[in-house]
Amino acid sequence: MRDAGTTARGDSVFDEDVVVIGSGFGGSVSALRLVDKGYRVLVYEAGRRFEDEDFAKTSWDVRRYLWAPALGCYGIQRIHRLPHVMILAGAGVGGGSLNYANTLYQPGGAFFTDPQWSALADWDAELSPHYATAKRMLGVVDRYPHSGPVERIMAGAAEDLGVGDTFRHAPVGVWFGKPGERTADPFFDGEGPDRTGCTLCGNCMVGCRVGAKNTLMKNYLALAERRGAVIEPLRTVTEVRELPGGGFAVTTERSGAWLRRERRTVRARQVVLAAGTWGTQQLLHRMKQSGALPRISDAVGRLTRTNSEALDGAIATEVPTSLELAKGVAITTSFHVDERTHVENVRYGPGSNLMGALASIMVPGDASLGRRLGTLVGRFLRAPIRQVRLGSLRRWSERGIIALVMQTVDNSLTLSLRRRFGRLVMTSRQGHGEPNPSHLPQAHRAAAAIAARVQKEGGVPAGARGSWPEVFGIPLTAHFLGGAVISASPETGVVDRYHRVWGHPGLHVVDGAAVPANPGVNPSLTITALAERAMSFWPRSGDVDGRPVQQT
Repeated sequence: MRDAGTTARGDSVFDEDVVVIGSGFGGSVSALRLVDKGYRVLVYEAGRRFEDEDFAKTSWDVRRYLWAPALGCYGIQRIHRLPHVMILAGAGVGGGSLNYANTLYQPGGAFFTDPQWSALADWDAELSPHYATAKRMLGVVDRYPHSGPVERIMAGAAEDLGVGDTFRHAPVGVWFGKPGERTADPFFDGEGPDRTGCTLCGNCMVGCRVGAKNTLMKNYLALAERRGAVIEPLRTVTEVRELPGGGFAVTTERSGAWLRRERRTVRARQVVLAAGTWGTQQLLHRMKQSGALPRISDAVGRLTRTNSEALDGAIATEVPTSLELAKGVAITTSFHVDERTHVENVRYGPGSNLMGALASIMVPGDASLGRRLGTLVGRFLRAPIRQVRLGSLRRWSERGIIALVMQTVDNSLTLSLRRRFGRLVMTSRQGHGEPNPSHLPQAHRAAAAIAARVQKEGGVPAGARGSWPEVFGIPLTAHFLGGAVISASPETGVVDRYHRVWGHPGLHVVDGAAVPANPGVNPSLTITALAERAMSFWPRSGDVDGRPVQQT
């Protein structure tokens, strides 16, 4: 941390020009672009810092894999639960890039023309150069360069569903190079870190110990630190309070601390909220309620999106010896079941079987809870040995294929705070548009088609699988978005088209919380492009008193 009181602006003294809260895709872009423009930037990250060798070898190393700091687990995988959705998110310096699946699609036209923001700009055209920059910075390979059994199975499933023409290999952010071979930085003329070629170990989402995955620590954050940004890990922001003369007091404490919280406060001229949708919404809700940021729009929490997502899959009763299902990067292919529904294969590497505990017998999602439970019990009793074998976690990652299903459907949740056991916690209710789905029939169809192909090609019995949360009407999402969305006015959203928070000059939301619609694809590239665009409007430090373009 830098010495306090060294940055003067007018009559006030600030410890930092900009505090960035969070180091994921929005926060890392903000850190690099602002330090390049001459700002003193401090980044707070609740999670720990990882070198390649620090990641868990498999998902069973829960202390390095799961995030539960009060229990001594400082890993990269967060899990949150709301009444209407269970959320998988990231933790650590680099945010979601540490445990995401490297998949960097650009969304289609429905995303850019959503009425929440379509009148504010020609977003497709305006974001185009920023998508190009994001792809270059994240090292996107436009087409996964390998083919194997999983890719063949996905292509066959698409054909069986009558949508073979939509099948494609995914764009991924991975340094392939020569497998296992270390080489000097191939992306930034030697300014970035050395890299190692991908070994196709499949453990991208547990943390890349090889050094092939293009996490934010390999690009934006590495460059930002080299150019002067300071990153403080294991610091959880507990308050952002506006100061009477302008600027903000940002209070942090040691993540997961029970007693020695080491509470500290710094003063910053401007603050960028980029703590991920869950973290950013938590802060906005709490600061509005406490009066620390009293003019936050009443629209906070509205238009919270789940990417209209489901996680189903296919599993065999034993490892198909003719199929290496766990070999490759996490996501390699996709197809469209219909014009609104996108399906991707997902894998974990050998040994990483923990997340298989979320899988269950598939039940009809449109039925009542009683009928769903009855179906689950009935299917088990009809073939108990088969269901036990399908549900076993033994070599789970080598026996199946996860189906990640996303949609561009206009559905949403509205989040708010409620008091439970004396604590304020976030809760949800159905919001604008269609009801947020508790299941997706298209996901069930895709999983069944994939399972049929696994059985046909592997020569062993296989079946479609759902998830335990889905049995109880709670879908899973890895892409939690919105709740502080771009808008034309504070009546309809939380930030303006430049990502500035209505009513609080100097406060910005630059992460997934600002995304106004379901992209129907993995959103990381879009969050990066939106952040690049937002930062492009900031002047150099000292110009126009260091403020972005005037709020209208």
